[in-house]
Amino acid sequence: MSATVWLNGEFVEPGEARVSAFDAGLQHGVGLFETMMAGPGGVFRLFDHLTRMQVSARALGLSESLRVNPLAEAVRRTVERAALERARVRLTITPGSLNMLAAARGAPGVEAPDPTVMIVAQPATAYPEAMFEQGVLATIADGRLNPLDESEGHKTVNYWRRLRALRDAGARGAGEAIFLQVSNHLAGGAVSNLFIVRGGALLTPIARGEEADVAGVGGDPDAAAPGARVIRSPVLPGVTRGVVMAIAEREGVRVERRMLSISDLLDADEAFLTNSGWGVLPVTRVEGKAIGGGGVGPVARALGEGWRREVEAECSIAR
Repeated sequence: MSATVWLNGEFVEPGEARVSAFDAGLQHGVGLFETMMAGPGGVFRLFDHLTRMQVSARALGLSESLRVNPLAEAVRRTVERAALERARVRLTITPGSLNMLAAARGAPGVEAPDPTVMIVAQPATAYPEAMFEQGVLATIADGRLNPLDESEGHKTVNYWRRLRALRDAGARGAGEAIFLQVSNHLAGGAVSNLFIVRGGALLTPIARGEEADVAGVGGDPDAAAPGARVIRSPVLPGVTRGVVMAIAEREGVRVERRMLSISDLLDADEAFLTNSGWGVLPVTRVEGKAIGGGGVGPVARALGEGWRREVEAECSIAR
């Protein structure tokens, strides 16, 4: 599989892309990434992805000076050089060869070197059409997401737990693993956001950054009344999730962000998962339980088609 690699300001051959043995991403799993869809016309929702990364970099203490416009230019140059009809683009940023342990202890003289910034553009994954026509099985992951873990709800490079859950799901013939929160409320897929359809409404778990708005305290989780503090969500505010909600609202479908239970999922009329690679992926079975009538529902079909149209128009991707 051919790939175009941009590493720390220059293009390198894929086999020559190297990072330091002391890179904090390698040694400690410190870093952020974004995965995007691109075509000849550009990258789908590029600034949504980069703004999310910028917010996470500040919130987690990775960087206060992450600049969106230079990153956007680097991503565009990589996509143009790759010249692919449909590309999967991954942007990864780590602190570079920073001695994280010494920095965490406040040791004198510890200065952060330049961060490692890597962009890879390669042919997008070709998912079987049967996944979208017939839907997939989803399993319930063994682990739980903790809203008190400040890294949850951010797209960090520490993906081991999620990949293990996805691997275990694949071994059972499933397309995705769904995580619950420690409260046993639904969170989302290992690599995706979750939606359900009930009574004509589109429901999705509350994501990071939405907590206060849903609770009605003016966008500030700290503004809730004493004793009613809003718990931060461990759910990633997915870019594709946002696109799908906007399409649904435009089409007159009521969208609600709320705390959802496993019963809400199992008793749903429809369920589907969203991410930047597959768009809208219908779920027709969870463990041993068929969802709705056991087939792909009309809402998932319509929103999947709407997402494809948006990508094709923005990125100039032909059908």
